Amino acid sequence: MQTLVICIDRDNDLGEKAKMGTPIVGREANVQAAVALGIADPEDSDTNTIFGGIRILDELRAKGVDAEIVSFAGDKNVGVISDQKIADQLELYLQMNDVKRAVFVSDGAEDETLVPIVQSRMKIDSVKRIVVMQSENLESTYYILKHAFSDPKISQTFFVPIGLAFLIYAIFLLAHYPEGAVVGILAAVGLYMLYRGFGLDDIVALEKERLWDAFLEQKMVFISYTAALLISLVATVYGSMEIWKLYSAEGVWYHGTLTLISVFINVSVWWYAAALLLANLGKIFDLRMDGRPIYRNISLSLFVIATGLLFWGASTYILAVASMSDGVFSDPSLTLQYFVYSIIFAILIALAGIKYSMSNQTPENEKKVRRRKNKKIA
Repeated sequence: MQTLVICIDRDNDLGEKAKMGTPIVGREANVQAAVALGIADPEDSDTNTIFGGIRILDELRAKGVDAEIVSFAGDKNVGVISDQKIADQLELYLQMNDVKRAVFVSDGAEDETLVPIVQSRMKIDSVKRIVVMQSENLESTYYILKHAFSDPKISQTFFVPIGLAFLIYAIFLLAHYPEGAVVGILAAVGLYMLYRGFGLDDIVALEKERLWDAFLEQKMVFISYTAALLISLVATVYGSMEIWKLYSAEGVWYHGTLTLISVFINVSVWWYAAALLLANLGKIFDLRMDGRPIYRNISLSLFVIATGLLFWGASTYILAVASMSDGVFSDPSLTLQYFVYSIIFAILIALAGIKYSMSNQTPENEKKVRRRKNKKIA
């Protein structure tokens, strides 16, 4: 095959609305898919993308070019998951077909983010964006806003922070503490903006899909991850309660922000360490059952313990110094020794983890890892 016309549906409207699996290969199959999607949702722009690809296919064939059309769809969780699914479909298709070059067809800039993925696997001769011409009445502000807010990606970004703000304000009003509503709203909206800004939604969606696969496959990692999540929740609540006791008694200006943060770390650090160790233990169990190497996970467990020692020793020393400045009896020299010892033991544990990992990186293990990667690609 000389040229492949590629139509991209990144958010999987073909699967979600038209109930069609991808890849969809061939002119007739794509005509049927476009018609089915157009009937399911006449306003979906992916219908026009497929029809645009069919027109390009006809033009290429009219010039005597050996061409074919294929439509790839991702996932409703647009991001890492959808891009991986499209990449896997493309890899499988290229393994079964000899393609020299491609024409990339999309309905906008979002789908065109897949261009580098396709370009890394074949030569792209052209990128065609299908833009639908609307009448003047349909281009009104009401129509644009209505359809923008009906898009889950836009509505989640816009409505979730507002909904959180209203919900938190209502909770504080019921608790007869309206003064704390501003703090709660700012904290919740700030955390949500950081969550979206750092792209954690893609990571969470990917981990959620992996956990669901682990549940279906009856893997121990599902139980260990769930338990670790609950332990982390308990650690957060416990640490927050300890901070609230100090804050409600004298206030943040009496103790200082650093002291309150140190209290939270000191009382919850080992809870978080236990959660990470438990999650890693489930992973080690599944790897052992599959006959795969576990040296990296054991090394990771040792690093978790070393990190916990560092945070515990530092927070203990800070709290001892703070209690001495407040007139409370404490021995900072003893806690300084704890801090120094925690650093020494953390370094020794980390070195043990590095030593164990390097000693188990045998050529046989590396070959096993490469073979598993090749099997996944195949």
